[in-house]
Amino acid sequence: MSTEIDKRPALPVICGPTAVGKTALALQLAEVFDGEIISADSRQVFRLMDIGTAKPTIEEQQKARHHLIDVAWPDEEFHAAHFLAHAEPAIEGTLQRNKRPFLVGGTGLYIKALTEGLLEAPSADQAFRDRLHARADQEGRSVLHAELAKVDPESAARLHPNDLIRIVRALEVYEQSGRPLSSLQDDHGFRGQPYRTIKICLHMDRDILYQRINQRAEVMFEEGLLEEVESLLKAGYDPALKTLRTIGYRQAFALLSGEMTYEEALDSLQQATRRYAKQQLTWFRKDKSMIWLESSDDFVTIRKMIDEFYCI
Repeated sequence: MSTEIDKRPALPVICGPTAVGKTALALQLAEVFDGEIISADSRQVFRLMDIGTAKPTIEEQQKARHHLIDVAWPDEEFHAAHFLAHAEPAIEGTLQRNKRPFLVGGTGLYIKALTEGLLEAPSADQAFRDRLHARADQEGRSVLHAELAKVDPESAARLHPNDLIRIVRALEVYEQSGRPLSSLQDDHGFRGQPYRTIKICLHMDRDILYQRINQRAEVMFEEGLLEEVESLLKAGYDPALKTLRTIGYRQAFALLSGEMTYEEALDSLQQATRRYAKQQLTWFRKDKSMIWLESSDDFVTIRKMIDEFYCI
């Protein structure tokens, strides 16, 4: 009996929390398999933001061609739909050059959108969001969560009452479409799967990961995070930009403005990054197709796994 051959392009995925060692592994794989790296990082897309985003160094980028790095300015909107618009042709170009693409990064939504399809939902309504945020400040977040429970109980059950951003988004979707976000997600099911994937999620002992995160934060300041932020200011970028209110940049701005001491800024950066790593792991654990591997695993084992994947 013949078996139908899966003709979709092969796309290995290397993901995991920040500081776990994704870049180092990806560079090894790209060298062995003659590959190029498609970055799935929501902040490394921005120009002028190198140190605070832990962007691959010039030397690392010279070892293997990288895509989706430095494709937008800090004051430009960039979300999952923009990512797909850049990533899909980047993968196609990589394949046309007879190279192998590797999707590498820690932004779970970008990875899911590219490998499983992007949910088509109403666009953002900033005025509506502002009104809800103002209400949350005045009445409390639990009030909005209770409202969501009435119109979309499934989403409300999944979201913590303090998860204001996602609660507001779910209410926004219902306001604009008249349908619960959970219903749209069920209909879509992330069914579009244009690539044949193997998803490898790197992890390590939590204490070791947190040590690496803490050390990386120190190195960021040592390597010139403050100077990078000063350059952004001189270039005319507002610290209030959404892009610059992210981890690392908001601490650096607070230090420059005198709102924090160096010790406070460093501690804040370390804590925020540890929380972010925890959120990343929570996201990736929801994907039952993930293969979990210790970051320190023998490279030979990982190489064999990828090799067998290509041979399927």
